[in-house]
Amino acid sequence: MAEHTSSSITIEAAPADVMSVIADFARYPEWTGEVKEAEVLSTDDRGRAEQVRLVLDAGAIKDDHVLAYTWNGENEVSWSLVKSQMLRSLDGTYALAPLGGGERTEVTYRLAVDVKIPLLGMIKRKAEKVIIDRALAGLKKRVESAPGN
Repeated sequence: MAEHTSSSITIEAAPADVMSVIADFARYPEWTGEVKEAEVLSTDDRGRAEQVRLVLDAGAIKDDHVLAYTWNGENEVSWSLVKSQMLRSLDGTYALAPLGGGERTEVTYRLAVDVKIPLLGMIKRKAEKVIIDRALAGLKKRVESAPGN
């Protein structure tokens, strides 16, 4: 990833529990805020999403796009843009690191977005930061409110 924005959060759950929420694309509209629809278009031999269509409404940015996902072991997933109406590129990663003997997880979210309309770099980074912070807060709330946590 070229220039990107990143942030981390600690979630009171095991990495596997966090990753199961990240991998459950059908439920993204329940906790992400900006994702209004999510549809898995293809899966790998382990049943993990390879391509996902997302309908996004993030205020100034409304888009219907497809992302390709790469699963790097059990604690990292990356994605890149396949097609979009508004975006030129979108590259991201969720990286999970176990803490406290695996009972907590540090989640780092990295994101680089390039839109087809011209935007100042400072405005683009601010938008990335808002997307990341909302996603991490939503993920934390979703995982920690799940039964068993």
